[in-house]
Amino acid sequence: MSIPWVGGSMAPTRPKIEREAERRLLDLGIDLVSMDWAGSRNRPVIRLRIERSPMGDPPVTVDDCARVSRALEGWLDEHDDIPERYVLEVSSPGIERPLTRTRDWERFAGESVVVVGYGVLAERSSRLEAELLGLDLEPEPTVRLRLGDGAEVGVPLKEIKGAHLLFKWK
Repeated sequence: MSIPWVGGSMAPTRPKIEREAERRLLDLGIDLVSMDWAGSRNRPVIRLRIERSPMGDPPVTVDDCARVSRALEGWLDEHDDIPERYVLEVSSPGIERPLTRTRDWERFAGESVVVVGYGVLAERSSRLEAELLGLDLEPEPTVRLRLGDGAEVGVPLKEIKGAHLLFKWK
């Protein structure tokens, strides 16, 4: 996700950095789940969430995170668009894994999710908790959800600001 810093000039280069980081991770057998930018222009925080494979099996270990960090630090250190005082954080996606890729909407069908919209979704709320049913690609990408009351709704992907799995304690 590319979010510009206030007054930052890096926003146009972030997609390029993300694509290159993703390529470098694939060479290591690691899949990039998300890359978030925080912090300030002078001290950016780059947060990577990674998986070992597109299916997340086996789970990411601390050693995987350290290996990714070591593999990317030299490249990031040499990147002209990234201040030298950056912070790199590498972690697993966690139990409330974000849904960031088209394939995630199919992979996690049947799971409980939270979907947050830019506005009201499905004439209900800007935040929906539901069972994920999948993704229809035609006529436009639309996430299918079963709400708590049993209603099935479709939410256009372009209306979704973010989404993640919902962990339910037993």
